[in-house]
Amino acid sequence: MNIDVCPTITRNSPEEYEAQMDRVARFARRIHIDLSDGGLAPNQLLPVDQVWWPGGMRADLHVMYRQPQKYLSTLVALGPQLVILHAEAEGNFLDCAELLHRHGIEAGIALLPHTSVETIRPALESIDHVLIFSGNLGHQGGSHADMNLLAKVKELKSLKPTLEIGWDGGVNDQNIRQLVDAGVEVVNAGGFIQNAQNAAEAYAKLEQRVNG
Repeated sequence: MNIDVCPTITRNSPEEYEAQMDRVARFARRIHIDLSDGGLAPNQLLPVDQVWWPGGMRADLHVMYRQPQKYLSTLVALGPQLVILHAEAEGNFLDCAELLHRHGIEAGIALLPHTSVETIRPALESIDHVLIFSGNLGHQGGSHADMNLLAKVKELKSLKPTLEIGWDGGVNDQNIRQLVDAGVEVVNAGGFIQNAQNAAEAYAKLEQRVNG
């Protein structure tokens, strides 16, 4: 199984956003960019029209908007590989997924801890990626990795074996192996990397735990 360790970018000012991006750009192959307008998450992050990332890097956009359809054309224009919307958002996910696929962008959906797999089961045919969320929505650091949520991974894989499964929240060098062994393929790490004295070493430590 191919495992991706993805540094997370979670900032609300252009300067802080650039600082986080610069911190990981030297080593990251794939990044996870959090977007929030204050509707679904309690805080606002960098506006979508100011989002960017270095060329040659895969970017996943985690869209914490209550009404993501309002921003869909802007998200598509950015050209990410994956856009992750929330199961708890408003609007028709299938319409969003169709538009994303039409532009060659993968469609993902995130599940907050209280949201069951059954909620998205009718749409699984149109879903490429499911993000199991175990963090503080819109905040970086201080999250807890609730391993009970790994039951969702097993359930999802039984319904659609080709589904890519991501995890967000509380990732560190002590629990990443357990996440991967349970079937998580994309491990998004925020505070463990961004708050480390040496981000590259923190990233390498996670990679070592995955491959060791």
